[in-house]
Amino acid sequence: MKVNIHLNKRVAVIGAGMTQFRRRILETPQEIAWEASSKALEEAGLELKDIECVVIGSAPDAFDGVNLKGEYLSHGSGGIRKPSSRVFVGGATGVMAAITGWYHVASGMCNTVLVVAEEKMSPARPHPQSVFRYIWDPILEKPLNPNLIWIFAMEMHRYMATYGIKKEEIALVSVKNKRNAANNPYAQLGGNITVDDVLNSEVLVWPVQLLDISPVSDGGAAMVMASEDVARRYSDTPIWVDGVGWTLDNTEWPARDLAYPRYLEFAARMAYKMAGIENPYKELDVIEPYDPFDYKELHHIEGLRIAKRGEAPKLLKEGVFDIDGDIPSSPSGGLLGVGNPIAAAGLMKVISIYWQLKGTAGKMQVKKPVHTGLAQAWGDLMQASTVIIMRN
Repeated sequence: MKVNIHLNKRVAVIGAGMTQFRRRILETPQEIAWEASSKALEEAGLELKDIECVVIGSAPDAFDGVNLKGEYLSHGSGGIRKPSSRVFVGGATGVMAAITGWYHVASGMCNTVLVVAEEKMSPARPHPQSVFRYIWDPILEKPLNPNLIWIFAMEMHRYMATYGIKKEEIALVSVKNKRNAANNPYAQLGGNITVDDVLNSEVLVWPVQLLDISPVSDGGAAMVMASEDVARRYSDTPIWVDGVGWTLDNTEWPARDLAYPRYLEFAARMAYKMAGIENPYKELDVIEPYDPFDYKELHHIEGLRIAKRGEAPKLLKEGVFDIDGDIPSSPSGGLLGVGNPIAAAGLMKVISIYWQLKGTAGKMQVKKPVHTGLAQAWGDLMQASTVIIMRN
């Protein structure tokens, strides 16, 4: 794909902020959005009056219980009397919000953009899973009364069966990410667990067990993006967005390859071409692949072409993806450890890479020097993928 000649302005991230990710946060969605926004503005050294455009990312309205959630959240996101828009591609929303902020600046339309992602899932009744009852085809799928865990269980089983992968190997992702999350002050479920803990946890839909899956969470995240002249005026360490990519696969999930995420390979190829990356294994220093389930981190590492098909578990066992490994993966703790307020979780991954490249990740900072990082998210009807590549 050739980059549009009108998207030719360099774009940097100069500030970011987050709320803690928790279950049943007392603050309203607008208050959550503002807490994250004000922290991002403070880190950037800007005030709300300095922001020209606002991009809001949030998943289905039903989570927060408010219709037209983009308009509702604009009060807490600084979007009043400014060009404001909301993007929504399910779990891929958080990275898509950052991509949307990028092209607001890259096109020359805005010099400063506040990107805000928020989700408050706890109020959904009787459980957030019930919200997903309305994503299925009303004739072909809904009569089967499916839920998302049911679909993910089939995908996980197909991935394991196709490549001969054992559950013990997949469980190592949960062990790694929850260990990393213990160093993250925003995390909901950081800690030291074992493979046996995962294998002995409650079976939800075989082979998915309780510790294979990320928790229900509330939370917000925000980021300030700016044009090159503004970024250099306000920051000594701007982090540049050098590649973006996004795609949709077939909306009919029975027609998709469940053992391999083709939707992600296409998005990654787009971002790699823009960033000039030919060998992702050698050229990426740190990654944040989307991990709502432990097997999805491995699945996505393969879709990103960092590992060959079926070989990500082998590299995981060798320590390649540990925080002191060759390509640290989810040093934030990922969704499995930090939590999964859907849209905010994707933007959390972008912010994690931003802080890693800036060298301000604190106890989460990876051990080796890092210059190129990637964040990725996935969602909608499990066929949307979004990728962003940043450099320092």
